[in-house]
Amino acid sequence: MMIRNVPPEQSLEPMSSSNVSRRAILAGLPLLLAGCVTSDYGAVSDGGFLIPAVDTTAMNSSLMRTEVAWKGKDKLGSIVVNVPERRLYLIEPGGKAIRYAVGVGRTEGTNFRGQAVIGRKEKWPHWTPTSNMMAAMPVYRHYAGGMNGGPDNPLGPRALYLYRDGHDTFFRLHGTTEPETIGQAVSSGCIRLFNQDIIDLYNRVPVGTHVTVVQG
Repeated sequence: MMIRNVPPEQSLEPMSSSNVSRRAILAGLPLLLAGCVTSDYGAVSDGGFLIPAVDTTAMNSSLMRTEVAWKGKDKLGSIVVNVPERRLYLIEPGGKAIRYAVGVGRTEGTNFRGQAVIGRKEKWPHWTPTSNMMAAMPVYRHYAGGMNGGPDNPLGPRALYLYRDGHDTFFRLHGTTEPETIGQAVSSGCIRLFNQDIIDLYNRVPVGTHVTVVQG
């Protein structure tokens, strides 16, 4: 918010054009910074683990986190996942949203759809494949007892758990060990993000955040 009250000692300062310009820039700087969304995909040290950098040199720039215009009527602070677009939007004030690229389910039937809330959040989450996942991917049977959090865990450094009517849907927004799959339909149904992006999203949204997953 711009501060309109000028302190008395500044009110006596001559209002030259240079002063006006400098004041306008300084007053507007916090607003500019607040609206800035950085897309840093460098290596990150987190929780005792090293998250590798994402090679952005050959990456389509549309996959990078950015702020975009938003015309929907969704609640501020809510999340919208557009499965056909393979994009996730975090709704901001002023007709804006932060757009993240995501990987989605390999078939329409494996994707979650409809309304949910973030029921819990975890750092370096434990992962246990569901029975459906083990049936579709027999290699997952090796992890029937679960896998502790770490660089080899398919959920990556963060997970946001989708709940409906107070119950876990077993769908998550999470990181990935396969950054090359972001923007593709390859998962067992959960929504995966670049590890740097899921950390960014995790830090922005609280438990209770409303999530809408749109299939078309």
